[in-house]
Formats: sequence, structure tokens, C-alpha cells
Amino acid sequence: MDVKNTFLNRDLNEEVYMEPPRGSSIPFSKTEHGTILRLLYVDDMIITRDDTVDIFSLKQFLSRQCEMKDLGFLNYFLSLEISHDPSGNFLSQAKYTSDLLAHVGLTNCKTASTPIDPQTRLTLLDGHVLSNATLYHQLVSSVVYLMVTRPHIAYVVHIVSQFMVVPHFPHYDALVCILCYLKGTMFHGLHNSAHSSVQLHTFSDANWAGDPTDRRSTTGFCFFLGDSPIAWRSKKQTLTARSSTETEYRALADTTQELVWLRWLLSDIGISHPTATNLYCDNQSAIKIAHNDVFHDRTKHIEIDCHFIRQHVTSGTVRLLFVTSANQTIDIFTKAHPPRRFSDLLSKLKLLYALPP
Repeated sequence: MDVKNTFLNRDLNEEVYMEPPRGSSIPFSKTEHGTILRLLYVDDMIITRDDTVDIFSLKQFLSRQCEMKDLGFLNYFLSLEISHDPSGNFLSQAKYTSDLLAHVGLTNCKTASTPIDPQTRLTLLDGHVLSNATLYHQLVSSVVYLMVTRPHIAYVVHIVSQFMVVPHFPHYDALVCILCYLKGTMFHGLHNSAHSSVQLHTFSDANWAGDPTDRRSTTGFCFFLGDSPIAWRSKKQTLTARSSTETEYRALADTTQELVWLRWLLSDIGISHPTATNLYCDNQSAIKIAHNDVFHDRTKHIEIDCHFIRQHVTSGTVRLLFVTSANQTIDIFTKAHPPRRFSDLLSKLKLLYALPP
């Protein structure tokens, strides 16, 4: 529904209250004809009922309140292309990617098999400083937005984002590599299955001391609702960890925090999870510490994260399960990989589907 906001370009004669008047519990505005209109302020609204009659009635009600245009079934929104079939919804950003490549003159560039070379090690002192960093800033912002349908580029995007203040030529070259990869996978996107379960589960991983400059680690996680990915992150940790166990525990703490919020959100829209949510981790030490309330000298420096995770383990919110490193499906969020391993991880994640051009 498109609201025709013509009032933004004309003088208002009505009294408009941005906050409820004193003594009133309902926000409202007073029109020039004396009619009191109730206003609803929301940050986000989710309609959970799938009843076409109710949806039609809601559209009629909204149209009576102000001039609106029914745009029909969702197909394009904020550069997101949405297609529908009996198997579910497919989200892509092919046009957005094409426009981005044209903007930087890479329409006919050679494609890359991965978004970053596994041997690449970027630092703050690599090469010469770019004379004009504006293009770099624009490109980083653009590839960040592409993560909406391309979760698997999150790791390399988090790397190039670290050099926004003073970008160098090698950092720009890494951005070009991302774009060359996107050129070859322009019609790939994200598939949300219509037949998937609504059971929440998640994977947590970390790359210990992977940053060549400050030796900080990278946290990665991905949440699935059945087969459909719904939330992911690749982010450098704020402190330097002194062990791989500490690194994994910080990643588990961040994942658990997101997990608690997602369980609350799903419950709020009618999808309850009465049992513990499976959280898969490839570090046995971190899992054992989470089940052991005795902290040794070597783990006292991560005691806060230990208590936080253990609290949700004992309360039945989280169930920690071990997965081998070879089967860690979100390894793609914490480090770069050669083409074969990269392709294998994509298939395990079941993230990408390709539409015909």
C-alpha cells in the first residue's frame, strides 16, 4: 500500500499532536472539521493472520482514512526483487548488482570464483593511500546492503569495512574482487521455503586471532528457521582473546544474546519454542565449560560470558551441541576459503538459489 503523502508539501491547517496531549491515553489529531482521528505509532508492524478477507478489509479501512494506492502483490521493494512460487519466496538483488557494476565500470569484468583470495591479508599499512576515498565509501555501503540476500559475503565485507577511514589501493582491490564475484553470481539470492518447519536452530563459530594487525578474532553465527536462514553476522571481536576457547565462548555469548531476542520475537508473532534451541559449536572445551560451574584459573577471565551462557543452558533456552570442524556449516562467516571448500560450504548452508537470467 502506497500512502500519498501530499500533506508533506502543503501547509497544515489541522492541529497535529506528535505526542498524546496531557491527560489523553490515545494519540490523535484534530481535523479542520472537528473530527478526531486516532493515530497509531509503530516502529514495525507484522500482520500474522493469513486471511485474504481480513487483509482486504484492512486495506479498505486504511484507504478510508487517507488516500492510498494498492500496489498489489510484493515483487520489488527497496532494490529487493521478490518472486513467488509454490516452493516459497526467492529474494535477489540482480538489478541492484548490475547497476552497481555499471557505476564503477565493471560490467564486462572477469568473474571471480570466490569473493576474496584465501591468501589475502589486509592491514592498515598496505600500499598507497587512495587519493579519493569517496568511491570506496560508496562501494562498501553498497556491498553491505547486498548482504541482505548474500549472507556468504559477510566475512569479506566485514574486512573491507575496517578501512573506511584511510583506505589504501589493496583495500580497493579487495572490493573489486567482491564485485567480480558478484558479477558471476548476479542472479543468485536467498530462498525462503514455504514448506520448512518453524523450528529455530543456530550455528556459532569463531576464528581465533585471525586479524593480522591486532590478532583479534572473528565471530560468526547464522540462525535458521527450519531450512531458511533468518539472521547472520560476521564481526571482529572487541578484545584480543588469549585462547581459542575464550574466542569461542565470546562467539557463543553473542549468539546466545541474539538467540534470546529471536525467541522472544518469534513468540510475539505466535511461533513459540517451548523446548531448548539447538546451538551448534565446534569447540568441545567451550561446551564443557558451559556445563561446569567450577571456573579454573585459566577460565576466570571469561567468567562473565560463562555465567551468561550457563544461565540460558540451565534454564532450558539453549542446548549446546558439538559439531566437527569439517561439518561446521558457518565456517564461511569467519575465514576465507579456496573455491572448492567455498562451494561446499554454500551447499551445506542451503543459502543460495539461482534464477535464470
